Amino acid sequence: MSKNYTIARISIGGENYEILVKPDPALSFRSGRQISLSEILVTDVIFTDASKGLRAPEKKLKETFGTTDPLEIAKIILKKGTLQLTAQQRRQMIEEKRRQIIDFISRNAVDPRTKLPHPPTRIEQALEQIHFPIDPFKSVEEQANEAIKALRTILPLSVERISVATRVPPEYASKAYGTLKSFGTIKSEVWLNDGSLSVILEMPAGLYGPFLEKMGELTHGNVDVKIIK
Repeated sequence: MSKNYTIARISIGGENYEILVKPDPALSFRSGRQISLSEILVTDVIFTDASKGLRAPEKKLKETFGTTDPLEIAKIILKKGTLQLTAQQRRQMIEEKRRQIIDFISRNAVDPRTKLPHPPTRIEQALEQIHFPIDPFKSVEEQANEAIKALRTILPLSVERISVATRVPPEYASKAYGTLKSFGTIKSEVWLNDGSLSVILEMPAGLYGPFLEKMGELTHGNVDVKIIK
């Protein structure tokens, strides 16, 4: 496959339909960015086999897609079909997904002996040791949970959740609310008469340290935090 284009394809009713696309714009489109099809398509021809130059018959296109408009069909293929990645794209996506998985494990799992998270570098080394395969298309959470199970053979890991009672003074309460939500699930919240905010927050145990640091920074150390279970 040329580095200048790649293939997006869809299989419907046992038939393949393919389009030639520019790799980076096509991947950006698949990621949700608004990009004109004119920036993505190498040609507006719909193929049954692009590598052989076999065009899809208009009758077949009409039967399958309800239209012969190549732009409308290309949009369907890009949204619902599969995109053949270039080698560079696959490497970049795998590396990005690897970082996200390591971050997820570091934030959500702890060493059950110390109740503290493992450093990201230790998790990364352990993943390399067990040769854990990274799928660029599977979700971070799904792969992280699979990785945690596999890592337990060489690394003590426990996914624990804790409940944290936090009281924020009135001068920081509104500003702190978004930060509180970003660290976990608010199980209860009470806005007190003096304007301060009292919440019970459920979070992964591995986030407790970063949470203390962030709340201390946000309130200049003027916050009450304690683990209640």
